[in-house]
Amino acid sequence: MKLERLISIIYKLLNNEVLSASALAEEYGVSQRTIYRDIDVICAAGIPVVSYQGTKGGYGIMDGYKMDRSLLGSYDVSSLITVLHSMSTVFEDERVLETIERLQTIEPGSQTQSLSMDIGSRWIDTGTLRILRQAIKRSRVIRYDYINAKNERSARLLEPARLMYKYGNWYVAGWCRSRREVREFRVSRMANVEETDETFAQRHVVEEGGGYARDDAGDTEPVEVVMKVAGSALARAMDQFSSAEKHFNKDGSLTLKLPVDRPHEAQWLWAVLLSFGDSMELVEPVELRDVVRSMLESTLRLYTEK
Repeated sequence: MKLERLISIIYKLLNNEVLSASALAEEYGVSQRTIYRDIDVICAAGIPVVSYQGTKGGYGIMDGYKMDRSLLGSYDVSSLITVLHSMSTVFEDERVLETIERLQTIEPGSQTQSLSMDIGSRWIDTGTLRILRQAIKRSRVIRYDYINAKNERSARLLEPARLMYKYGNWYVAGWCRSRREVREFRVSRMANVEETDETFAQRHVVEEGGGYARDDAGDTEPVEVVMKVAGSALARAMDQFSSAEKHFNKDGSLTLKLPVDRPHEAQWLWAVLLSFGDSMELVEPVELRDVVRSMLESTLRLYTEK
């Protein structure tokens, strides 16, 4: 259908710098003459399409063009504003605020917002995030100290490529000069982060979704850990283990099942278990109960020995 093709071409032009008539004709299975007529119709609708000459010429949207509100629904605009507001609180980016202002001209904020989010965290130094983002923009090497899952501290040099917020935490991915490969590092475990004067070529691409090895990632199959939570600690357990498989028992307790990489070395797991006191019991694997018992006995000695 012509209308569907016109709408599709508009979005392609909005998302690309320049597209040639031949490429558009081939994609939609029409002649270049038809594409020329489509461009005329789009221009007549008030969308400023610009023609570029030369071997890499084609069509594009005029720089600084403000998208008409008919191209985005109120839900789209509202969601974009919400996400950008959250970004602006973390990075204090004036350009983000300018984008928000432009979006608000498309859809005035008179309606009630149904979505709110905060991607910042009181446990994360937002100053570090800003340093990392600036280094990525400038293609500058960063220097920092890193603490891995084994509590080993090492000095690192990284060619940062992308900041990522996932699993409720911030990560930075880039070319690690120590490991000689693209890796991910958890920002909360980075200390003394500074941008150096050394620049690097943007040759190490980090794909969308990542999937690269983390410096603290395990190399074995996860082990299922089963925990039983007393009724007096249900809310806290739900907060702490939101991704675990849950089963509510008749006595009011809760059974949690969670896959854990190298549970014998998972210090975070032991810390959480001990923090629940007698409100949480490790059920399986059975051999790990001895580890918990040993830790409790060691802790008790701190308060009984003089």
